[in-house]
Amino acid sequence: MNYFSTFSFLLLLVLPLLATCHEKLVYIVYFGGHNGEKALHEIEENHHSYLLSVKDNEEDAKSSLIYSYKHSINGFAALLTSHQASKLSELEEVVSVYKSEPRKYSLHTTRSWEFSGVEESVAPNSLNKDDLLLKARYGKDVIIGVLDSGLWPESKSFSDEGIGPIPKLWKGICQSGDAFNSSNCNKKIIGARYYIKGYEQYYGPLNRTLDYLSPRDKDGHGTHTSSTAVGKKVPNASAIGGFASGTASGGAPLARLAMYKVCWAIPREGKEDGNTCFDEDMLAALDDAIADGVDVISISIGTKQPQPFDQDSIAIGALHAMKKNIVVSCSAGNSGPAPSTLSNTAPWIITVGASSVDRKFLSPIVLGNGKKFMGQTVTPYKLKKKMYPLVYAGEVININVTKDLAGQCLPGSLSPEKAKGKIIMCLRGNGTRVGKGGEVKRAGGIGYILGNSKANGAELAADAHLLPATAVDYKSGVQILNYISSTKSPVAYIVPAKTVLHAKPAPYMASFTSRGPSVVAPDILKPDITAPGLNILAAWSGGSSPTKLDIDNRVVEYNILSGTSMSCPHVGGAAALLKAIHPTWSSAAIRSALITSAELQNNVGEQITDASGKPADPFQFGGGHFRPSKAADPGLVYDASYQDYLLFLCASGVKDLDKSFKCPKKSHSPRDLNYPSLAIPNLNDTVTARRRLTNVGAPKSIYYASAKPPLGFSIEISPPVLSFNNVGSKRTFTITVKAHRDMMPRIPKDQYVFGWYSWNDGIHNVRSPIAVKLA
Repeated sequence: MNYFSTFSFLLLLVLPLLATCHEKLVYIVYFGGHNGEKALHEIEENHHSYLLSVKDNEEDAKSSLIYSYKHSINGFAALLTSHQASKLSELEEVVSVYKSEPRKYSLHTTRSWEFSGVEESVAPNSLNKDDLLLKARYGKDVIIGVLDSGLWPESKSFSDEGIGPIPKLWKGICQSGDAFNSSNCNKKIIGARYYIKGYEQYYGPLNRTLDYLSPRDKDGHGTHTSSTAVGKKVPNASAIGGFASGTASGGAPLARLAMYKVCWAIPREGKEDGNTCFDEDMLAALDDAIADGVDVISISIGTKQPQPFDQDSIAIGALHAMKKNIVVSCSAGNSGPAPSTLSNTAPWIITVGASSVDRKFLSPIVLGNGKKFMGQTVTPYKLKKKMYPLVYAGEVININVTKDLAGQCLPGSLSPEKAKGKIIMCLRGNGTRVGKGGEVKRAGGIGYILGNSKANGAELAADAHLLPATAVDYKSGVQILNYISSTKSPVAYIVPAKTVLHAKPAPYMASFTSRGPSVVAPDILKPDITAPGLNILAAWSGGSSPTKLDIDNRVVEYNILSGTSMSCPHVGGAAALLKAIHPTWSSAAIRSALITSAELQNNVGEQITDASGKPADPFQFGGGHFRPSKAADPGLVYDASYQDYLLFLCASGVKDLDKSFKCPKKSHSPRDLNYPSLAIPNLNDTVTARRRLTNVGAPKSIYYASAKPPLGFSIEISPPVLSFNNVGSKRTFTITVKAHRDMMPRIPKDQYVFGWYSWNDGIHNVRSPIAVKLA
């Protein structure tokens, strides 16, 4: 190689590195919290001075600032080169500097409340005086902040009829924009803001045909989640086709709503594929929500990859919220059934998994051989009662479709010549469920069967497809495929669906719900709890369609959706009720009450299972299925303070999230955080953890300990009896978990086993899950 070619080769290697050094991207520079000594303009000037220290001139420093976080969160978001970000990260007062990653965060896409024990179907004058809703005055004057895709203010779920004046302590605003002004707020919707600077910095100006540049929702997700948490009672509500007909209601129907729109449509992608929410926009929203005066924050947003706490905007914002005693409920994610897929695992957050309710939308498929397989759907379209040709999608594909995608019914994959007039059998896997139905319709198919993958098992999500359709479980799908392959002229008929209540068993865990253990904090058992997240009816946006597909022009007031996005606001609504009853309780006390009072059994008296009928475990449901009425009177709670969480972070190796707090020289174990559950990821022989209980029940109470140890282990609780003289009395105890030496060779080292420990006074059963794995 001659000199010139060697130089050219080296130049090719170096140029990308030089470009990376000078390429400006958005970084979040985080300092911790504010001490309240500086005015807002002084804080921004201070942030500007840091930018000026790494920029060439004042104009460049000013133009690069995207957000200055001034209320509880101390930090800023700015356009920086990697070199400038690195220089700032070296400063002693800076906690962390991290890059805003596009597509890092996304949304985790009625009967549910009644099934959870919050009875709205009873007339108010027939309610028992001990009923949770009456005790909580339906969540009156509690304010729930929701970070999402906006809201549709005209929905009946957000009517302010019968609601009193706006709480005097409220400091929020109603921000005007596209098709939205202050008149769209009322005594129900008391605040609405939007945050788009980070999004527009990456994608450029918003395409106003894709989304509204305002708090108005053009997706549907934000309207759905916020009405699940705080929606007013709306009689005769149903999905398209009359499915799930009844009274729609949020968990806290008289609570107030503040919407913080942080999630936006992705250019050149279908809305059915989801949207995106940027770090810097969410931090700005959380900073405002805390200052506005919300009591509860519900966030159905998360990451696909686990994030360290000092680079996780939701975790950072939620820690500041917790410091102000705001309860934060977050979705666990939809990346199940694989283990270690959880999002939002910080111990100061309530992490919510998703499970079913006791309602199904049954639509059987009848084959030409007389066999019938039960499916589910909420499509309003029906076939004429006769048999139709049935084919597997892989038999009617275009020639350019690869074998591995043959049965997926992805856009453009089906041949209209081959598919026309037939019922097409598609498989779950790549693409969206509604998108597959859209492709069958495009190709001229008369109907559509969606067969579950093995991972989805028996879980059936009901969708409002654009043609006659039904979804079947994995075993049924295999048998239908066998019939197709073994029959010369296979035929089938899809029976129109009907709503069936009191289905059994219920609840069961959704296969999509993300699982523990937590990768970021393995000493904290997550998720905390499960709540209804499969086929949930709630309000919908008039700017979207029930499937979100471009070809779907239908407009609905209520829609059925599935995801941990739907379970999260159930717990947000429950937290609002608990806040109304116990306004002095900390966010940790509310989380403890929900976890320790949760239900482990389904409606046939057996342990909650997964979607395939196998016993589920705490890495799917945490403490169990939430029971708000029981959580209102838990007896005892595991409380924790802001300092307790900082000590936990110190023990976890995150030492400077709050620069004003110095980690103690004596090291603690992360498992010593006063949490209402216990995870031991690497047990050698024996581990002892300490816990502290606070009495919130009757004075002069005596509680007795009991335990169900994991297989191969013993649990010793000391002392085994705790006496509480007063409300607010605190008592500490230790839990010692020991592996039986004779059993150790038979316990798989890479596998967790589960158990429980409880405190009981004859009225309350304060139960905590345990997860243990050998080192």
